[in-house]
Amino acid sequence: MLQMGDSPPEKQGTLRRAILRLRETSPSLRELFCGAILWGVMMAAAAFGALYLQNRAETARLDAVLALYLCGGILAWPFALSLARFCAYDRRSEARFAAYFVCLTVFTITATAFLFAMQYRQFYEQWHAPFGSRIWIYQFIITGAGATYQFVVMGVRLFVPFGAVVLAATSLWLAKPRLSPPWNR
Repeated sequence: MLQMGDSPPEKQGTLRRAILRLRETSPSLRELFCGAILWGVMMAAAAFGALYLQNRAETARLDAVLALYLCGGILAWPFALSLARFCAYDRRSEARFAAYFVCLTVFTITATAFLFAMQYRQFYEQWHAPFGSRIWIYQFIITGAGATYQFVVMGVRLFVPFGAVVLAATSLWLAKPRLSPPWNR
C-alpha cells in the first residue's frame, strides 16, 4: 500500500531509469570545457566568414561582434551537448543526428541572443527607471524582447553559410556511436 509521499512502483522505475540515463549520458568536464572553447571559436569563425562574404569584415566593431559569437558558442555548448546526449541515448543514428542538430541550433542562437540582449540592456540602462521598480521591469522586458527580435532578424544571418555547415558536420560527428572526441582518446 502506498503511503503519502510515495510514488507508484512504475514511476519509481521510470525515475530510476531517467537518473541512470542521466548518469550515463553526462559529458565529462573535459568534453564540456574543450568542446565549449572549440564550438565558440567555430561560431566566431562562422560569423567572421559571413561578414567577410558580405564585405563587412572591416567594421570598427568586429572584435565585439566576434566576441559575442564566441561567448554565445561557449555558453551554449554545455547545455546543448548535455540535453542532446540525454535525448539521443539509445536511439538510431538519424535520431541522434537530429537531437544534436536541434539542440546545438536552439542553444547557440538562444545563448548568443541572450548575450546580445544583455549588452543591449546595458547600453539603455542609463535611461531606465531605478532597479526593481515596476517601470524598470517593463523596460527590462521590452528592451530584452526588442534586442532578441533585432538579433533574430540581423544576427542569425551571421551563422549562415559557414555556421550551418559546421553545425551539420558537428552533429554528424557527434551522432556517430563509436567515435569519441579527440581529447578523450
